[in-house]
Amino acid sequence: MIASFAIAALIVLEIIAIWFAWRAVSSSRTSQGAVGWVVFLITAPYLGVPLYLFLGHHKFKDYLIARRDSEEIIEGVQNYKLANAPVSNPDFPVEPFEAISELPAVRGNNMRILIDGAQTFAAIFDALDAAKDYILLQFYIIHDDEIGRELKTHLIAAAQRGVTVRVMFDAVGCVGLPREYHEELRSSGVLAIDPKSTRGPKNRFQLNFRNHRKTVVVDGTVAFTGGLNVGDEYMGKSAKFGAWRDTHVELKGPVVSQLQLIFAEDWHWATGELMVDPLNWEAPHASEDMTGMIVPTGPGDEMETGALFFFSAICAAKERVWIASPYFVPDTDVLTALKHASLRGVDVRILVPEVIDHKIPWLAAFAYFNEIRQAGVEVWRYDEGFMHQKVVLVDESLAAIGTTNMDNRSFRLNFEAMAVMFDSEAAKQTAAFLEKDFARAFKLDKELSEQPRHIRLGAPVARLFSPVL
Repeated sequence: MIASFAIAALIVLEIIAIWFAWRAVSSSRTSQGAVGWVVFLITAPYLGVPLYLFLGHHKFKDYLIARRDSEEIIEGVQNYKLANAPVSNPDFPVEPFEAISELPAVRGNNMRILIDGAQTFAAIFDALDAAKDYILLQFYIIHDDEIGRELKTHLIAAAQRGVTVRVMFDAVGCVGLPREYHEELRSSGVLAIDPKSTRGPKNRFQLNFRNHRKTVVVDGTVAFTGGLNVGDEYMGKSAKFGAWRDTHVELKGPVVSQLQLIFAEDWHWATGELMVDPLNWEAPHASEDMTGMIVPTGPGDEMETGALFFFSAICAAKERVWIASPYFVPDTDVLTALKHASLRGVDVRILVPEVIDHKIPWLAAFAYFNEIRQAGVEVWRYDEGFMHQKVVLVDESLAAIGTTNMDNRSFRLNFEAMAVMFDSEAAKQTAAFLEKDFARAFKLDKELSEQPRHIRLGAPVARLFSPVL
């Protein structure tokens, strides 16, 4: 009897695995991802089936994108575009980025670069303390530690002086944040979403999607985004990681309204509510007059926006492409674009950390390094602590800083945002800090066959998992 039940259960499991394998083939965004899931499901259904339930989704359904679905917002964006159109077209081709984001490149902006945690949080806390009307704040990770409690203090103080404060957390990123942290915010008047209670029971089968954005908007006039989450490790206080190298930006000008719109979309998805209280959609122009935009990407988009962002930037390069990312697990298209740019004579450099935080993507990167180095791409490994910044520099024309890593997860599974400036001064400032980072790194000059045994053996295996990381 028991044996018959076990056989029947195994047959049912195999049937489910075959059905899920078909779903992976028909819906996966990449052929590599489909192959990875099919092999895993058929060969190990007892592991593959439950994992596919939680991690196998490829599209984020029912995500309202106001830029696309709301006639009122579409009309507002068109009026905003006309009011803030650049006097002359940027040297860099902006059309692909406008199509990806469904937002226009606009003039009158400034991007102040913030290096590492102390400078970033000092600027953010100053802005929170100066808030008069509202604060919109979203982070992937917030810890209940020294810097996390300092953030909470500033938010509560703002709420108590009459400022409307809205706070979002990601359910996975903030899984360890104690409920008491949420409750203290809410009891003090902060409108803080508890990620564990949003969107109903279907959320449990969408764990593979993450809202990886880091957004702060104050009064619609100043905004922040970049690589830093809220935790003491981002202040360089982690014994494991040591010094933490990261980059954030402070934004002023019409581009602030774009980041605010992205927050409003995320808030609607998390709560089902439209933000009915009035927001400022007319940020004054900054004297620096940079042309820029926000490029939001994510699995709710109709196109492969994350990968297209990198592909578009790399393909337009004439002289250089410098990319800093904590992970390097690109898809085939981006990998080809990098190699082709280098073969065209473009100075292509990839800056990644030597320090490990996630073992599998760290190992997988070595399998890609051989391929790009053969085409002349330089790989630099930052070894003065951990490097977590997400930066793209192209020629003297484009500087992008934000939340998007150069890996399949950021390309296809995470909601991300990059602040992009099509401006020579922004490019000059970005090049200056990247040159300092290269000085703290070493150039990879070994083939995979020359690496230690655990890397030689582990990298090809880790690469097999890269489509589903």
